[in-house]
Amino acid sequence: MFLTCCGSVTSRFQDWGPLCGGMLRTTVGCVGVEERDEEQEDEGEEDLRDGGVPFFVNRGGLPVDEETWEQMWRHVARIHPNGEAIGKRIRGASDLPKIPTLSVPTYQPTTSIPQRLEAIQKYIRDLQYPLYNHTGTQFFEIKKSRPLTALMDIAKEMIRESLPIKCLEAVILGIYLSNSMPGVERFPLSFKTQFSGNHFCHIVLGMHSGGRFGALGISRREDLMFKPLEFRTLADLVQEFEGAYRGYWHTLRKVKIGQYVSHDPHSVEQIDWKHSIIDVDKLTKEELRRELERHTRDMRLKIGKAAPPSPTKDRKSSMGSPLRNPGSPMRRNSRIERRPSGEKKVLDPKPPPDMNGYQIRV
Repeated sequence: MFLTCCGSVTSRFQDWGPLCGGMLRTTVGCVGVEERDEEQEDEGEEDLRDGGVPFFVNRGGLPVDEETWEQMWRHVARIHPNGEAIGKRIRGASDLPKIPTLSVPTYQPTTSIPQRLEAIQKYIRDLQYPLYNHTGTQFFEIKKSRPLTALMDIAKEMIRESLPIKCLEAVILGIYLSNSMPGVERFPLSFKTQFSGNHFCHIVLGMHSGGRFGALGISRREDLMFKPLEFRTLADLVQEFEGAYRGYWHTLRKVKIGQYVSHDPHSVEQIDWKHSIIDVDKLTKEELRRELERHTRDMRLKIGKAAPPSPTKDRKSSMGSPLRNPGSPMRRNSRIERRPSGEKKVLDPKPPPDMNGYQIRV
């Protein structure tokens, strides 16, 4: 019941014209945040802003609990000029349309990588149709400190529920949907911009394949999400986003770039969200290009390093008891018994008996 209403609420937010128009004039990022230290910027969900307005994160999972549900509607009443009236009209309606569950994109073996990425981008965009999530509530809680396998479970839940998502959720979903493409490397790419004294953050999923860079993501603006695989260097991709931000009078202040993400959905690795943090406004264009080239080399080096194996059930069952002391006598004796019979312990040579008072020294 709650899930249907949540989806219907978003589909019925075509009445949010004044709010959407006002936000589109000033806000181009997915999340706006006030200036604060790096740790709060990554993990301080309570301090998140959407167009300068705080928004909430649904921490209770789905179905939405009563407290989160009522909190969302109170937030709607505060941020929309006719919020209370709209809330009553939507909540009192008995003929809300059923929200369809979107089909995950499938491919033929001959489907090219660019075509597959375009299909993934279309699926991500369709989750926000007809409007971006302006409910004031992020439905899926994304903690960056979680292992990859836990984030992939959240991606499955996004697919199952087909609720509107924001930019960070789109990155997790993009990783999940592209796991079956081993020739495509994925990495988080986030931006911090400044407009009218306020700071805004946005994140997309960078892509690298066939010697070209691109991006997947979601945004209110067409030129701040999907980028086809046509950029020769990472610097070219970042400059493309910087130019788009300039078109909305935003100044790019900082870029954070993570490492390549594992293709193993059961990996217990954590995503490296900010392997490189670059203060764009403190660098010349040439210095910025060199920094991005250095990060590209770091990412290539990681490809050759094997990731830690995922803890499958078979592997767990084959492991010995963790309670056994590695230095127990039983284990030491077993090593001695396994020593080949021809192997003898080398002892220090003893000097021969005293011959005329002389000893042979070596």
